Amino acid sequence: SSGINAEWPLRPGAGNVWQSSHYGQWIISEERVLAGHEIDAKSLPNLDDVKKLHIFFANFIQALGETNKLRQQVIATATVYFKRFYILNSFKSIDPFLMAPTCIFLASKVEECGPIPIQRLITVCSSLIKSKFNFAVTSEFMYRPQHVLECEFYLLEIMDCCLIVHQPYRPLTTYAESLGPEVLNTAWHIVNDALRCDVLLTHPPHLIALSALHISSVIHNNEHAQQWFSDLTISIEKITKVSEKIMDLYTLWRGFEEKKEIPGILFRMPRPRMSHSGSLAGSRCSTPSGMR
Repeated sequence: SSGINAEWPLRPGAGNVWQSSHYGQWIISEERVLAGHEIDAKSLPNLDDVKKLHIFFANFIQALGETNKLRQQVIATATVYFKRFYILNSFKSIDPFLMAPTCIFLASKVEECGPIPIQRLITVCSSLIKSKFNFAVTSEFMYRPQHVLECEFYLLEIMDCCLIVHQPYRPLTTYAESLGPEVLNTAWHIVNDALRCDVLLTHPPHLIALSALHISSVIHNNEHAQQWFSDLTISIEKITKVSEKIMDLYTLWRGFEEKKEIPGILFRMPRPRMSHSGSLAGSRCSTPSGMR
């Protein structure tokens, strides 16, 4: 065996990844993630409805990012912020329709693409809700710049200001050099899809990248892949465990009739009330202590 080293690559400017806050504080146990989902499952018929909400809001964040012409890295970081917040808090703590643009707003600053003008972000959000997502929301988008800024404060507090997110895209492109552009292209889409499940919370990005390549290699029947994966320093069992989680997402997503199901799920989902002053101050949020 040549023992191809598949350790988590460093991200330029982010220091030692293994000593980063992402690895130290935000690789969460599957038990903790499940416990977070079960809080919201009490208000909904079953746990799958909570997972469907996460699929829906990941779609919403994706549309919001694409309409603002943001790079996929920014959209992915925003989606991870969103998932981090709602693993520690119920959907009723802060309206996810406010949290979604807030995550985009913060991620655009952290990923150094320049902050989006906040009024433009709100205008785009309002426009999307009236058009592409009008099946889910019948009311006007009620939030203003001060609400996004206040929500950003809560988001920063929950994440303990751990803002650097290491995504699977960099290791994916590095590994895929040996497997060809066809495998890379499909794997890239699989990583994008994986934002709709919990693997970015529970596993390091290099494992997600390898899992996406594993699934893609099977799809394309890549003859070189079997030997390439056997030469890795990471066991195939670790890779297939993540692959199975991603395939579970596809199974759920395939049977999810979003336009038909989401209105009822959103109706049952408890939503927070803003105070008379228009503040979010009444929201009760958890802290990240004891997360693991």
